[in-house]
Amino acid sequence: MVFMKIEFLGADREVTGSCHYVAFGETHFLVDCGMEQGADLYVNQEIPVNPATIDYVFVTHAHIDHSGLLPLLYNHGFRGKIFATTATCELCNIMLKDSAHIQEFEAEWKNRKARRAGRPEVTPMYNMEDAQGVLEHFVPCTYHETVQICEGLTIRFVDAGHLLGSSSIEIWVTEDGETRKLVFSGDIGNYNRPLIRDPEYLEEADYVIMESTYGNRNHNTPPDYAAELAKVMNSTFTKGGNLVIPAFSVGRTQEMLYYMRRIKTEGLLPEYPGFEVYIDSPLAVEATNIFHKSVEECFDEEARQLVQSGINPIQFPGLKVAVSSEESKMINFNQKSKVIISASGMCEAGRIRHHLKHNLWRTDSTILFVGYQVPGTLGYSLLNGVKKVKLFGEEIEVRASIVNLPGISGHADRDHLTAWIANFKKPPKKVFIVHGEETTAVEFAEHVRNDVGFDALAPYSGDAYDLLTGEQIAQGSRQLVEKKTQGVYRAKSGAFDRLMIAGERLIAVIKKCQGMANKDLGKFADQINSLCDKWDR
Repeated sequence: MVFMKIEFLGADREVTGSCHYVAFGETHFLVDCGMEQGADLYVNQEIPVNPATIDYVFVTHAHIDHSGLLPLLYNHGFRGKIFATTATCELCNIMLKDSAHIQEFEAEWKNRKARRAGRPEVTPMYNMEDAQGVLEHFVPCTYHETVQICEGLTIRFVDAGHLLGSSSIEIWVTEDGETRKLVFSGDIGNYNRPLIRDPEYLEEADYVIMESTYGNRNHNTPPDYAAELAKVMNSTFTKGGNLVIPAFSVGRTQEMLYYMRRIKTEGLLPEYPGFEVYIDSPLAVEATNIFHKSVEECFDEEARQLVQSGINPIQFPGLKVAVSSEESKMINFNQKSKVIISASGMCEAGRIRHHLKHNLWRTDSTILFVGYQVPGTLGYSLLNGVKKVKLFGEEIEVRASIVNLPGISGHADRDHLTAWIANFKKPPKKVFIVHGEETTAVEFAEHVRNDVGFDALAPYSGDAYDLLTGEQIAQGSRQLVEKKTQGVYRAKSGAFDRLMIAGERLIAVIKKCQGMANKDLGKFADQINSLCDKWDR
């Protein structure tokens, strides 16, 4: 009997935590394995099989909401291969280790408080060992390269224009002579952005799994971002304050540097020609180095021409970096007005929270948001007028100017999303709309049905479909989360937990041995029995 199905696990009627599970025959794979960021709306279905039985993971791009649970997958027994573009592999190498550091740091901070209060200690979601372990399983690929993963499974990455190395993934699944083509859009990029290329269009698929972050609205007519930034900087510096920009270390930080270089070279801020810009993020510094290495593979024509003419598009006089904690702290002792670019972009973690603590209460400073803010994050609260926030146990009054620079988005808007899906030459059997707030995903699915003419719907986590017939074969939970709980998935860090994971992995390996030569099977059985004899007490 031919078996082929897809099950939706994460970022379904929500914006973050992308994860999709596909099974055919005896093969199991995931597309993305992301961490939820911000508020949870629905209870997410866990991976329906033992992680040790997952053969492959295909990663659309390095953002943590698409890759951030890979170390946890490893912690739970996964030892398969992870395929991604070369730039995505390099970015994940720094981002997953950075994420593990944050997990460990925050757990230790909470545990110091817990020990003083006599409360139980917490376990980090995963640790550096898990991150280092899973990184050894990455396999780099190039754009447009057709890769046969195993019998019945072929993939190809194309440029999604969202982030350095970001991709849409074409996947051909064949079982017993039946082939279905799936296209996972990943996050589709905005158009005419600096440094990286525009998204590529695709033309055919049986099923499309498509993001919808901005599926119910269009970006404003793009301003001259460098000129708009110069206005905000002039206003802030005139008051004697700092311009603080929460920005993701990968992508948005490098775009900000591109615009700052333009402000310098084009004389757009003549009142303050020697202004200083601080990048306060070790991750951003490492990511910027990866940008420098990816010119030919990922940069657009304009950026490549700058490099070929000897101009570094993200380097300029007055640019300073803070790598160590001491260097970071010294930024706030410098009384001179300056630009501080720091992560995270939604103000949920990282050094940006220290800079907010030092600047939110100042009437002369400005906090400038240049990217999407997920509901439930501190960034979203600040943009929506919150008057007081709590940082490091201290209540801070919000007196700084809170500014949003619209249009600087890494995501395509409604019109560009529509153009992307409408480029398919014949209607896919189904278009699954994911990675959007619930109202946005539902509205965009309706738009695709009514205006593009394709069968589209917004699945819930746990919904599953037969890829041969297109019929729904399982219904996920519609249960709402009562309150946000960080780290629903937890690391199994105890010795007995690790032993249980090893046992589950052994069972998974044994099942894969069916059909091997009797001689090899007997040898394997003898080894297992010998091990059991040693430890059976």
